[in-house]
Amino acid sequence: MFDTRLFRTSAQPVPEHERDWPSVRGAINEAMREEMRRDPSVFQMGEDIALAPPFGVTTGLAAEFGAERIRDAPCSEVAVVGAAVGAAIAGMRPIVELQFGDFMSVAADQLTHQGAMLRYLTGGQVKVPMVIRLPCGGGQSAGSQHSQSLYSWFAHVPGIKVVLPATATDAKGLMKSAIRDDNPVLFFEHKMLYRTRWPVPDAYRDPEHLIPLGRARVCREGTDATVVATFAMLHYALAAAGSLERDGFSVEVIDPRTLVPLDRETVVTSVRKTGRLLVVDEAYMSFGIHAEIMATVAEEAFGALRCAPRRLGNPGVPVPFAPSLEAVVLPGRAGIEAALREMLAL
Repeated sequence: MFDTRLFRTSAQPVPEHERDWPSVRGAINEAMREEMRRDPSVFQMGEDIALAPPFGVTTGLAAEFGAERIRDAPCSEVAVVGAAVGAAIAGMRPIVELQFGDFMSVAADQLTHQGAMLRYLTGGQVKVPMVIRLPCGGGQSAGSQHSQSLYSWFAHVPGIKVVLPATATDAKGLMKSAIRDDNPVLFFEHKMLYRTRWPVPDAYRDPEHLIPLGRARVCREGTDATVVATFAMLHYALAAAGSLERDGFSVEVIDPRTLVPLDRETVVTSVRKTGRLLVVDEAYMSFGIHAEIMATVAEEAFGALRCAPRRLGNPGVPVPFAPSLEAVVLPGRAGIEAALREMLAL
C-alpha cells in the first residue's frame, strides 16, 4: 500500500503508533543539537532561525545555546554565506540555513568561487568546514521560485559535497557527518519529508550515529530491475516496487543518499545483477544527476543492460504553482510503475 505519510498535512494528527518515531525535521534538529554540545566551534546562522524557524527545524536550539551560537541573520544570502566561509577559515564550523534552496543561487560566488576552492588553492593549508541547509523540492504548490531541486548545479563544482537524506535515520547520521567534514557541504532537505516519521534502529539514539558520506543504501533488494531514486521519489519508487511484486516482478531500489561523493559501485553492482536501470529524481533532467548515473552504468556495465536505461524527472520547465500542473511536471508513483512495466516487458 502507498505510504500516505508523504501527503499528510499539518492539520492531520500523527497516528498513535508513529508518535515515538522521529520525524526528518526532528532528526536534523537532534543531530545539530548533539554536535553543538560536543563541539563548541559549531554555531548556526540564518534568517529567523532563533525565534521563528521557517520550517521548525531549529526550534528550541536558541533556548539552549543562546544568541551567540544560534544567530538570526539578515535577509542577505551573500552576507550570510560569505560570513560562514570566513568563520570556517578561522576555525569555526558554521551551519547556515537558507529559507529555500532556490536562494543558494544568490550566493553562488561566495560558495563556488571562494569556499569550494580555497582548500585546493592553498594546497590543503586552509579548510572550509561549513554546512548549508537548503529546503528544496516540489509537491507543496510553493511556486516556481521556491520548489526547485538545484543540487546538480553544485555537484558540478569541485570541492563541494552534496547530501540528500530521505529518512529520519539518514537525516541524522548524514548531518552529523556533514558537520564534521572539513569541506563545504550542501545539505538539501525535501520539504515534503519534514513531517514524515520513520521507525529507526537502536543506533539512531547513539550520539556517534554517523553515516559516511558517499555510501548508498539498498532499500529493497531485487533481481529484475534497478531503480535509483532520491528524496520523495525514493518512497514513490518503493511503493511502485511493492505493487510490481504482487505481479511477480522483483525491483531493487537504491537511495544514493549523497551525490558528492557518489557511490557508483553500488549502482553498477546492482545493474550487473538486474540488467535494467531507471533513475528517478525531480530535478531538471538536462545535464543532471540522472544522466551522470546513466553514463556511469553505460561506461562500466553496458554489457549487462537488457534494455536502454531510462530517467524520470522535471522535463525542463519551471515548477508550476497549480497542483494539477505540478503533478504533471514532477514524477510520481504511477509514472515510475508505468516506466518499470515497460522496461520489464523488454
